[in-house]
Amino acid sequence: MTDPGEREDDVDDRPVPDEREEHEERSEAVAEDFEGVDEQESSSSGARRPDPRPTDTARRSDTEQRPPGRQPPAHDAEIRRSQQPPNPPPDVPPRGSWQENPPERSQGPPPAADEAQQPPPPGPPPQGVPPVDPGQPPSGHQPPREGVHGPQQQGYGLPPPPQQQPEQRYRTDPVKETYTGRVDLYDIATWEERTPLDSLAVTVTNGLRASKFVLLIAVAAVLFLGQILVAGVMIFEEPLLAVLAILSVLPALALAGYFWYGDPTMREPLPLLAATFLLSMLFASFAAVINSTFIPGFEAFGIVGLAVFFFVIVGPIEEFVKWLAIRVYAYQSDTFQTVADGAVYGAVAGLGFAAIENLIYIVSVYLEMAPAGGDVQGQLATSVATQRAFVGPGHVIFSAWAGFYLGLAKFNPANRGPIVVKGLLIAAVIHALYNTMVTAVPEFFSLTVGGLFGIIILYHGFWFGLLYRKISKYRELYQGIGQQQPPYR
Repeated sequence: MTDPGEREDDVDDRPVPDEREEHEERSEAVAEDFEGVDEQESSSSGARRPDPRPTDTARRSDTEQRPPGRQPPAHDAEIRRSQQPPNPPPDVPPRGSWQENPPERSQGPPPAADEAQQPPPPGPPPQGVPPVDPGQPPSGHQPPREGVHGPQQQGYGLPPPPQQQPEQRYRTDPVKETYTGRVDLYDIATWEERTPLDSLAVTVTNGLRASKFVLLIAVAAVLFLGQILVAGVMIFEEPLLAVLAILSVLPALALAGYFWYGDPTMREPLPLLAATFLLSMLFASFAAVINSTFIPGFEAFGIVGLAVFFFVIVGPIEEFVKWLAIRVYAYQSDTFQTVADGAVYGAVAGLGFAAIENLIYIVSVYLEMAPAGGDVQGQLATSVATQRAFVGPGHVIFSAWAGFYLGLAKFNPANRGPIVVKGLLIAAVIHALYNTMVTAVPEFFSLTVGGLFGIIILYHGFWFGLLYRKISKYRELYQGIGQQQPPYR
């Protein structure tokens, strides 16, 4: 006869087969529901919620409380898990709170309770994980939404809330950024030329934009014609003056041609060089007017006053007008493609300035010596033309420095202003230093004409050599494009 106790235990531990199969099916269905919701939340928010099912420790503690001989079947935990509400336990922080998101649930067995609550180890975060500031909300923080019954807490039974991007300053209008291509935003958030009034507005704007350059060129042309008119009359009466003016500019022409021929990239088009040459001749009239206006006040202080005049007025003004001749037209052209192109256009601008300046100097001396007679006039004009032949290359070199830095500024727009100022300062200083040298040296030292010309050649050669060194380095790097190793470090 069978013991009643044994039969009772057997009945407790072994439920009816139909009920056990039903419980197993329910447990599997609930587990699949949990996994589906977890995947949906992880795909939408990028972080999983903690597993609300009891951990191994909880199951072990539940097992330890049962008396011996009363162990639950293997599927009992699944049955109890299926009876839990869909919302997370109260101790789980709501989604979007200021607390850090709990670690993701691993694919293996759930971690123990004591392991899951351990703080992260000290030290830098793993590679690819940004550090978290304890005093700031975590990345992707979203405040709780206000609902009918107060703040809504996201649980497993609700869809995830939409992620809010952190507040930022729009560089474009938000309506324009959102609805461009979907809604006609003309005159609401965008604008384009459609109506006759729009066309008129475009025409006026383009006219105002171009008028500043047109006005600048017009004023320069008026001043230029006023200066060249007398020179033109004298050239017509005495053709020798034109010959002397052309001969005096030949050294500068040769040096500017060397800059153009030695362009390390692609030679600049001649029409653009001619435009730069003519603009420099026109803008030279600005420098002539300013210099003649301020020089009397400085001459009263002798050689010191002249030195100050060269550094404060002559150098900055003359180099600026030559720089302006490049900036107005050639700088805007698509053929201005490299840094070294700036030196070429700067050299041509210096050539144009030297050409008109030499002509004005020669004609002025010829007119001043008119009482002395034609022979004396011719001799002095020839002497001035010879001197100016050594001055012309200086203008080419000085403005080539400013042009080189203008090219450097064009392709470094973040520092365009300081680069332009640096180039103008270099050109102005070496120009003023040259004027001071050729003015002061004869006052303090007895030099022959050949000695003075030798000093001028050495001075120009020094500054040309420094600029040539920069262009040579650029040429080496340009020719080495495509090689694995640069020509030099």
